[in-house]
Amino acid sequence: MPRPTTILLLPADRPGLSQLIFFLLGCLTTLAFAPFGLSLLAPLVLVPFLYVCLTNSPRDSARHGFWFGFGLFLSGTYWIYISVVVFGQAPVWIALFLMIGLVLIMSAYFWLNGWLISHLVHGEPWYLFAVAPATWVVIEWARGWLITGFPWMALGYSQVDSVLAGWAPVLGVYGVSAMVVLSSAALLVAIMTRGRQQMIAVALVLLPGLAGAVLKVVDWTEPDGEPLTATIIQGGVSQDRKWLREQFQPTLTHYRDETIKAAGSDIVLWPEVAVPAVDDQVEGYIEALESIARIGGQTILFGILERVTERTLEPKVHNSIVAVNGVDRQVYRKRHLVPFGEYFPVPPNVREWMAMLSLPHKDLSAGDDEQPLIRTLDGTALAVAICYEDAYAAEMLYAFPEAGLLINVSNDAWFGDSIAPHQHLQIARMRSLETGRYTLRAANTGISGFIGPKGKVHESGPQFTAVTMTREVQPMRGATPYVVVGNWLILIICWVVLGVFWVRSRAAL
Repeated sequence: MPRPTTILLLPADRPGLSQLIFFLLGCLTTLAFAPFGLSLLAPLVLVPFLYVCLTNSPRDSARHGFWFGFGLFLSGTYWIYISVVVFGQAPVWIALFLMIGLVLIMSAYFWLNGWLISHLVHGEPWYLFAVAPATWVVIEWARGWLITGFPWMALGYSQVDSVLAGWAPVLGVYGVSAMVVLSSAALLVAIMTRGRQQMIAVALVLLPGLAGAVLKVVDWTEPDGEPLTATIIQGGVSQDRKWLREQFQPTLTHYRDETIKAAGSDIVLWPEVAVPAVDDQVEGYIEALESIARIGGQTILFGILERVTERTLEPKVHNSIVAVNGVDRQVYRKRHLVPFGEYFPVPPNVREWMAMLSLPHKDLSAGDDEQPLIRTLDGTALAVAICYEDAYAAEMLYAFPEAGLLINVSNDAWFGDSIAPHQHLQIARMRSLETGRYTLRAANTGISGFIGPKGKVHESGPQFTAVTMTREVQPMRGATPYVVVGNWLILIICWVVLGVFWVRSRAAL
């Protein structure tokens, strides 16, 4: 039996105060993520959460989990309000509705997390080692795809700079999350036990980090051919000016001129919808870029809206990346669209109401799940992700191991001077870690930069200004364990664990 402890006692006779504490703990957890980077906070703040799951009823644990999640997502995704009100110019009530609605949905996952852990451990501390990581991973994975998914704030992202990042090429971001929770469970058991049991628990606290440190030095991929010279152009056009008529020509001129200056680069990368127009409106401009690419021996990739007309069907508009090299024109079309940003999952009558209020109500079209990879003139294949597509790691795996480089273009100007662009860069770093590839990232107002295969940012530019950066990048070949098995390995392990403990809990009734 665990020894009594006062370290983690919460005011059980004052449930309101206890839940407030958990709300604040959720808020505190945001500091583990970018831009704050206090990664050690993640396993520490989970200790009280796991303690409640261990010592309270499933119902009470669920309630505390809800408030933990509410604090985490309210503090970690408040920038949704900025994007909807400030730049989307929607009424305040709509912004609050969308932001609070998302926070409540995300909090419901943490409600389920608390209930399930408490239900399966039955007050047995040693059960936490298996149940807590398995439950956490399955629920993080579920919220990453249910109702289109919102994988933001997955616990593993907070560890890109810690020793636990070494697990990313093996088990992906969810595997890193599992190691955080395992460390936290071990720390709790170490606090609650004495003697040999405590020594074992302490060892288990250290084991994920020690193993991660060893894995971190492993080179899972190797250079493929000669390095390429790449130029990233960050236009620095604020969202409130991006689509103004008077800003149109200066924007096109800036990107063209900076591309001409980068004549020695093999790859020139512009941000998402860097060209604020539909492609058939600027065909002459695109042809001029093809000439520049032909003369410079370059591959120029730029974001633009692409209109595709098919027989007997209404024209489709895609959020696309077009690549020109003077030989052919290649296209990648965004597959995972942003709900209420790029499409509106609402009935026709609601859409009509939105139109009457002069609210955005027209959908962009999604590209195919698997598309031909864009290639540079030397044959290097590129794995392309537009905006928050890079948060869906499994959806990008079809491009590997063929792809030698990762490309991410975004327009994080929607989030203003908030923590969102920093969080998004952290997500991009995780993708480099998982695949063992360099990432070239171009964002309209930042944060643009070059990320190495170990997740390190080799160079980045300041936000909210025009920046052009040139650097050598090395295409890589080979496959990390995560590229080979994706999320399946960690998910199968976790589902088996949950199945075993669920059967045990039913048998105990």
